[in-house]
Amino acid sequence: MLDQIDIQNIVKIAKDAGKAIMEIYNQDFGVEFKSDNTPLTMADRKANEIIVTALNQLPVNSFLQQNIPILSEEGRNVPYDERKNWEYFWLIDPLDGTKEFVKKNGEFTINIALIYKDTPIIGVVYSPVLNVCYWAKRNEGAFKDGKKLPLKVNGQKNVYKIVASRSHMSNETRDFIEAIDTDKEKLIISIGSSLKICLVAEGEANIYPRLGPTMEWDTAAAHAIVNESNGLFNKYIENGAYQKHLYNKKHLLNDWFVVTSAR
Repeated sequence: MLDQIDIQNIVKIAKDAGKAIMEIYNQDFGVEFKSDNTPLTMADRKANEIIVTALNQLPVNSFLQQNIPILSEEGRNVPYDERKNWEYFWLIDPLDGTKEFVKKNGEFTINIALIYKDTPIIGVVYSPVLNVCYWAKRNEGAFKDGKKLPLKVNGQKNVYKIVASRSHMSNETRDFIEAIDTDKEKLIISIGSSLKICLVAEGEANIYPRLGPTMEWDTAAAHAIVNESNGLFNKYIENGAYQKHLYNKKHLLNDWFVVTSAR
């Protein structure tokens, strides 16, 4: 089935959504708030509409004789009893980093992932302000604007680069960073959205610890990119152990995780 999907079609979908987002970004727009107090804008809704419509029109649906299911942050709340039996599904965040979008600092992305059971096997992350696109497909490698990842390995020799959230830094993450044992100088890079994970995937940063809440659609696309760039994306457990980070769980809140660059 994977052979029936051209990754460049998914890249185009993300860029089309990005174009619509930028039209709204460059004007005045209103901000609503969801029940969990997270922001929502017209851009979130418009991007979701573009992505869902395009995914439902992909040739792979004709091959399968049915549409691949879609789970989106801005879509309907699909009950676990329905989605637990999905073999493949699209997992999307039409605008990852809405807080950064509202602040107009440019640090937001469009995330589109294809999940096989509990594992991301396709991922596209597009930053419309930077006009930078990362993509990956299982067994075909990961790329940044066509250049194979990782572009760098372990960054600068005497600097250990740690990526942290621009808007969400937990005390547990701070403690994790302080406990990192390295002879190198620690440099913290703060940035929004799934760009954090992508910086690790390309080798621009060494590690991204996230010991705080995120949702599955926040990470799935970039997780696929890390997998294909020879990095590691693992669930973190408080005793310091690591396990596989899974998707399509009963509760869509991510476990704590740590992303590390090319081995």
